[in-house]
Amino acid sequence: MFERLREDVGSVFHRDPAARNTFEVLTNYPGLHALLFHRFSHWLWNLGLKWLARTLSTLARWFTGIEIHPGATIGRRFFIDHGMGVVIGETAIIGDDVTLYQGVTLGGTSWNKGKRHPTIGDGVVVGAGAKILGPFEVGEGAKIGSNSVVTKAVPAGATVVGIPGRIIAKRKPAEGDEVRRKEMEERMGFDAYGVTEEMPDPVARAMRSLLDHMHAVDDRIENMCKALRKVNSEYQNGALPPLHEEDFDCVRDDEPQEK
Repeated sequence: MFERLREDVGSVFHRDPAARNTFEVLTNYPGLHALLFHRFSHWLWNLGLKWLARTLSTLARWFTGIEIHPGATIGRRFFIDHGMGVVIGETAIIGDDVTLYQGVTLGGTSWNKGKRHPTIGDGVVVGAGAKILGPFEVGEGAKIGSNSVVTKAVPAGATVVGIPGRIIAKRKPAEGDEVRRKEMEERMGFDAYGVTEEMPDPVARAMRSLLDHMHAVDDRIENMCKALRKVNSEYQNGALPPLHEEDFDCVRDDEPQEK
């Protein structure tokens, strides 16, 4: 018992730089309090004392703002940071070294009995406000972005963002792609909403793919025009219509600047 408590306190120090000493962690961390309540209520649940276990979990919710069903299975070194609004369903299974932030829901999408809630692998990090809904598995070491809604299995080591959750796979650009893409972005006045490759967004990534394709089409048209001029010296290729920055104001999310 005390060994597990030392592990839990150690995990707080490992994952929260605001933690200063053991006494502060034991007295002021609702995530740790909710976990201790859950261990006792889970023990009662397994003994068949269902009402008493549920009553204890309800008291824990009142005190901590964290709702963990006593039937949920939780591994070692589990850490809930801040914790307010966290909900963990009855059939959820959580592995070792998992971190949840505030507002996370491990919920179900069915009213049928049986496995309804997700299984969270070892070392998973779930960002604030994320919802993981359904009886599927989130693989070891996966990361779920803040406010994501995940409704299908996540492979080990993957990063998921968005609504619905999309798996982010970092693609290595071909030689010269980045320079050509930036030139096209400057022409269009498009900055991918300030999102960089280090902070990927699925919509911005799709827009970048479209820019790559548009640049390839431009190159191909230019080569065709050169070939036509060689065949017929009188051929005159017309100029393409210009791209004006104000035409793309509707897709920007920055505040208009005062003049």
